[in-house]
Amino acid sequence: MKLNEFQQQFLSLYGAPAQGIAAAPGRVNLIGEFTDYNDGFVLPCSLEFRTQVMFKERDDNIITVHSLNYPGEKDSFSVDEEITEGQSQWGNYIRAVTYVLKRAGYTLRGADLLIDSNLPQGSGLSSSAALEVAVGGMFNHIAQLGLPPEQIALFGQEAENDFMHCQCGIMDQLISAKGENGHALLIDCENLATKSVKVPDDLNIVIVNSNYPRKLVDSEYNQRRIDCEQAAVKMGVETLRQATMTALQAVKATLSENEYKRAHHVISENDRVIAATTALQNNDMDALRTLMAASHQSLKHDFEVTVPATDGLVEICKEAMGERGAVRMTGGGFGGAIVCLCRDAEVPLIKAAVEKHYFERFNLNADIYVCSAGSGLQITSF
Repeated sequence: MKLNEFQQQFLSLYGAPAQGIAAAPGRVNLIGEFTDYNDGFVLPCSLEFRTQVMFKERDDNIITVHSLNYPGEKDSFSVDEEITEGQSQWGNYIRAVTYVLKRAGYTLRGADLLIDSNLPQGSGLSSSAALEVAVGGMFNHIAQLGLPPEQIALFGQEAENDFMHCQCGIMDQLISAKGENGHALLIDCENLATKSVKVPDDLNIVIVNSNYPRKLVDSEYNQRRIDCEQAAVKMGVETLRQATMTALQAVKATLSENEYKRAHHVISENDRVIAATTALQNNDMDALRTLMAASHQSLKHDFEVTVPATDGLVEICKEAMGERGAVRMTGGGFGGAIVCLCRDAEVPLIKAAVEKHYFERFNLNADIYVCSAGSGLQITSF
């Protein structure tokens, strides 16, 4: 939506003009899946798709929020009262960020909010993290909290973990807060150190959303985190970041089958992220193809989070690109999206192959997005 239309919608809802916009992007992870909550390495980039929170301070302590994506729905609550879950699922993300900021001792102000997002929901591009970071950025601005981007991201993760009860790692929120235009970000999730990695100008990021009816299966997701934590305990390390493949083989007899497989994925995936960072810097498609293919197979067999629809999309795109591109599942799994890295010539081949084969095999239509790496959290005052 154009800015003036967005402002007009705000004015008609609240009877006064907005003071500004907090905008945060979704992300695609090029490689490094389920490593973040094991203190490992990830290589995501933020996207041009964004969630925008238009805001105006109130003279009381009430938060009122509408979303253009859910017309007719609203949420309203007081920052002075105990923050509990409300009736609106999307509204609970605003409550979640409010909850963790209050818990940390910050004094918050009331605000009128209007949300607009062009992020495809349920596609694994992290619409929830974008909303959390945008809301955190809004509070940081109007309450003058003085929080750096890393801390806004950490509060977003706490909101997801402790209020929304999904045990995600830090990657989604951190790349949303700190993303850089034209760059991926190598993140060390143990200490939140980041390194910018330029995405080559001739490299396209093509995201194919499977539209498989994906519910981030919280119990499945959380169980995999438990498996990783148990494996680390049995290996005598704090997290799988400190584990090696040699150490894993040495204790294999003490691990359950799932603990072993989950740990095997995480340890090998960390190595792939470091190698892929070098490959991206060198614009080395052969290495990227090999590493992303190995990542997908590990996610399929060791972490068991792919579904036939995403496996099928990977096969379709791999066949279309041949040796001229790289492809794998991306995101939380159980559906969602795949990501391809390719040159310009391969983009129409991917589109044609998906259009020709995906529906006939899975009775689903995929959405295809040709993306560039966008910037992170931005606050604009009017």
